[in-house]
Amino acid sequence: MSPGSDIVITAKNFIGGEFRDSLSGERGENRSPVTGEIVGSYPLSSASDVDDAVATARAAQRGWAALSVFQRVEVLNRVAEEIRSRREDLARLLTLEQGKVYALEALSEIDEMLEGFAVSLEAAKALEGTMPASVDPKKRVLVYRVPRGVAVSIQPWNYPVVMMGANVVPALVTGNTVVSVPAPSTALVASELARCFAAADLPAGVFNFVTGLGHVVGAAAAGHRDVDAVAFTGSAATGAAVATASAGKSQLLELGGNGPTVVLDDADLDLVIPELLSSAFLVAGQACTGAEWVLVQDGIHDELLARLTSAVQEHIRLGDPLDPETRMGPLNNAQLVTKVQQHIDQAVAAGASICTGGELQKEMPTDLYFQPTVLSGVTGDMDIACEETFGPVIPVQRITDENEALAAMERSTYGLAAAVFTRDLERGLRFAEAAPTGNVNVNLGSTWTEPQLPFGGGSGKSSGIGRSQGRYPLTDTFTELKTVILQLR
Repeated sequence: MSPGSDIVITAKNFIGGEFRDSLSGERGENRSPVTGEIVGSYPLSSASDVDDAVATARAAQRGWAALSVFQRVEVLNRVAEEIRSRREDLARLLTLEQGKVYALEALSEIDEMLEGFAVSLEAAKALEGTMPASVDPKKRVLVYRVPRGVAVSIQPWNYPVVMMGANVVPALVTGNTVVSVPAPSTALVASELARCFAAADLPAGVFNFVTGLGHVVGAAAAGHRDVDAVAFTGSAATGAAVATASAGKSQLLELGGNGPTVVLDDADLDLVIPELLSSAFLVAGQACTGAEWVLVQDGIHDELLARLTSAVQEHIRLGDPLDPETRMGPLNNAQLVTKVQQHIDQAVAAGASICTGGELQKEMPTDLYFQPTVLSGVTGDMDIACEETFGPVIPVQRITDENEALAAMERSTYGLAAAVFTRDLERGLRFAEAAPTGNVNVNLGSTWTEPQLPFGGGSGKSSGIGRSQGRYPLTDTFTELKTVILQLR
């Protein structure tokens, strides 16, 4: 793969240890959101291709599970070394296909995948069973973890590298075989990752990779009768469809969020402003944990709004993501641009004001470069506050106290990640414990997490079920308990 801007990838499926075209031979093309040029093409697979991948995975699973965890770790460490050796090329392709800033975001995503890789492999070696007592002195009871069988990983376009690792590696290291299905708009960088698995010489059928449209290959994989576990990262609407299709299987669903960020009147704005810039404009706002809804207490509202607007204008440089001076790149696709603009226009029509930004940047290589935006006068009933905008917009809502913020969050359909800023750590902890989200950061932007920590949505919301990262997907999603009772003479 060339490291230049003229990258053209011809992706293929990887089934049974071989790269192959789809059964139909049809292909789709991806254009770069950065340049508008074609980056490459990928197979438009069908349910029949998924059938082949699942059957191959099923045939390989017993042999893969029979290896010791240390043997599986040894094999997967070779995959990590392949990825590490191709780090810069993978990051450049990620930038061109997804739009991430190369130096700040694309390279970091490759590194984050490798960090998660290491955490999963170490966690697998530490999984333990138990030997509970029996009522009969002549019996012995063993309880230990065994793989589910065949796992499907359906990955998103906003974090195609990290989430491929976060789903695939825990499944493989615990003895499952895998069918990986990437989002179409980032199928090319995912296909290059698949080549890293192939180069590491895994047994044929252990890792399989199928590209195509989500409603075709994703749906076929999630609902396949011979699949035992399904991991999906994406929107709440698609996640609901995946949950229905995979009913009865083990599920790990990491879905949407709008990162409510609460700034209380005793907060340190010198801390708040840079954290807001980081969490709101990460990947041009295309992060499910991004600060898409900022609730600011009366006493500090006006000062925060003025300083935030000035900071955005000064520090968030929109431009070519391959330029070292760029802070934010384009959005990934035209549908998202339309959604972001509609949310802004609806908010303004309902009484909000644009402090900075609010529209596409003119005279750019594509029509996907959206200005970093700050809105004031936002209310909780506006789409931009209660939906997942997924763009570079900070909507600021005035509140009277933390109870008002908590009540607003309770009404929200989302419950993935949140943040609160206050100098009073007791106040912050009380807020965090009451917040109806799976993750809460105190005096830290809503996007911060670490690969060894559990991550997922709160109960009763539409942000998913299960926990990714650390040992949690190994124990909760990709393995199950087996009880063995031995009769002694």
